Amino acid sequence: MGMQAKIAKENPLLRSGLMMAGSAAIARDSMVDNSTDDGILTAYEAANMNLTQTDLVVLSSCETGWGEMKNSQGVYGLQRAFMVAGAKSVIMSLWVVDDFATQELMSNFYREWIKDPSAENRQKAFRTAQVKLKEKFPDPYYWGAFVMVGK
Repeated sequence: MGMQAKIAKENPLLRSGLMMAGSAAIARDSMVDNSTDDGILTAYEAANMNLTQTDLVVLSSCETGWGEMKNSQGVYGLQRAFMVAGAKSVIMSLWVVDDFATQELMSNFYREWIKDPSAENRQKAFRTAQVKLKEKFPDPYYWGAFVMVGK
């Protein structure tokens, strides 16, 4: 096992991340110098960003709330990385999500939050968006996958 593989195996922040559009093509193309930008934002890289002026990070794809328990210190993954970086709140999903329901939930959330973009209203706007989605899709699979952590 190479040194990079060993480090990644030991650090859960290197095993979770976001693949940006085109990252697979970058990885396949041996002619591209991807030493600085491989199109993948690891949780480790996210944790080292300065997000102290960031009110909210929204991770609206599948299973973005997953992570790994590490030495009884909590879950290490994307959500923790963004909080460590200074984001005040993170919205993330706990399981595979339905694309249509996710789009509607996020639209409802932003529509509610933009009415009053205060920190106090952020959680209320999110809950209102879930309740609206629940009216259309009563099964928790559709409206319950997303949670908001933080302030």
